[in-house]
Amino acid sequence: MKSEQVIYKIIGKNIRYFREKNGKTQQEIADICDFEKSTLSRIEAGRTNITIKNLYKLSVALGVRIMDLVDLKKDFE
Repeated sequence: MKSEQVIYKIIGKNIRYFREKNGKTQQEIADICDFEKSTLSRIEAGRTNITIKNLYKLSVALGVRIMDLVDLKKDFE
């Protein structure tokens, strides 16, 4: 089983991958989600435990399913 820190980092990488794939900046996605840019930065770096509510906001903003954001098998390096 993966540790919490590893899980947070993988989810953060997934979010960053889809954000960059959409050609959006952290600020643009943060504005859509009503986050501070620093909050999105911490999420993408895997330094915070993201809530389901915020995962939902991000999935809508990025046009993907929540499942895509939390897929622990993907490696978008």
